[in-house]
Amino acid sequence: MRIALFGGSFDPVHHGHLLLAQDALEQLQLDRLLFIPAGINPHKLQSAPKADGSKRLRMLQAAIAGEERLGVEPLELHREGPSYTVDTAEALQERWPQARLFLLLGEDNLPKLHTWHKIERLKQLVEFVCFGRSTEETSPSATATALHLSRRVDISSTEIRQRIAAGLSIRYLVPESVRAFIYAHAIYQPHKP
Repeated sequence: MRIALFGGSFDPVHHGHLLLAQDALEQLQLDRLLFIPAGINPHKLQSAPKADGSKRLRMLQAAIAGEERLGVEPLELHREGPSYTVDTAEALQERWPQARLFLLLGEDNLPKLHTWHKIERLKQLVEFVCFGRSTEETSPSATATALHLSRRVDISSTEIRQRIAAGLSIRYLVPESVRAFIYAHAIYQPHKP
C-alpha cells in the first residue's frame, strides 16, 4: 500500500492544497493520501493557527468529502506539546506495517530538514516528496533529499485570511463547502465590539 502524509496548518485548506494532493495521488500512484492538520508546529511556536484544531479538521473533512482516496488523520491535534512528524510517521507505520509512506513537503522545508526532530529516524520511515511553488531549478542537494514534483500554485492560506478580514471574496480559492463553513462559524473575520 502506498500512502502519502500531507501535513500542515491548513488554516484554511484551499484549492492549492487539493491540487497538490491530486498531483501526488496520480504521480506517485498512491492508494491513499492523508491530510494531517498540525497541532502545535515546533517550527512555528510563535504563530499558532488562527482557527482552532477542531475547525481546521472540519474544514478538511468538508473539502475532501466524497473523495475515496483522500482522508484526514487528526493524530497531531490530539497530541500534547509540539507535533513532531517522526512521531506521526511511527504511529502510522505501526498501523500499516507493510505500507510505503511518502511525506509531502513544500520546497521551503528542504533547507531546514536537517533541523527536524529525529530526522535520521524519519528518513528511515518515509520517502520525501517535495512540491515546488516556483519554476526555478531544484538545487542538487534538494534533488538528492527528495523526489521533486512541480506545480505553481499562487494561493495561500494567509491571503485567504486577509481577504476575509478585509471583507473580500474567497470564492474559487477554497471549496464551496469550506467557504460556507468559514462564514457560518465566523472564522477569520474581525471581531466587532
